[in-house]
Amino acid sequence: MDRREFQQLYIDLYPGLYRLAQSIVHHPADAQDAVQQSAVNAWAAADRIREGGEKAYITRIVINECRNIQRHRQRVTPVDEPWNTGSQGAPDTELKTVVESLPETLRIPLLLRYMEGYSEQDTAAILKIPRNTLRARLKRARAKLRDEWIEMQEESL
Repeated sequence: MDRREFQQLYIDLYPGLYRLAQSIVHHPADAQDAVQQSAVNAWAAADRIREGGEKAYITRIVINECRNIQRHRQRVTPVDEPWNTGSQGAPDTELKTVVESLPETLRIPLLLRYMEGYSEQDTAAILKIPRNTLRARLKRARAKLRDEWIEMQEESL
């Protein structure tokens, strides 16, 4: 893969990679850092990426970079988050809250499969888990989402 093809691939993948990173690290700047660092790492390993597996390979690097950022954050004293000035109670905000409440082992497969449109096979490869494990996690994630959503709606009544 030459430089121009690599750049185009990253331009095409950036929105989905950024959303994935944002859902893991929950900070826009950290998500940008993770995606940018993954580009550097992927370019350094471009000769090792098998043809047709570029998307899964780069996505795996983004997940790893997000985890590196999370490990770094654990060693830093947290500062209070600024107040969210967005509209409160909007359905997309409520759904985002419910999705973010899921444990990472359920949230990431859900986001990769349904939000980013990866196939089951690609999602399992990215997460390095068997397809049956992926299916079980997706089933549990959907059930938890449904239960949390119902509970949230009942509380608002």
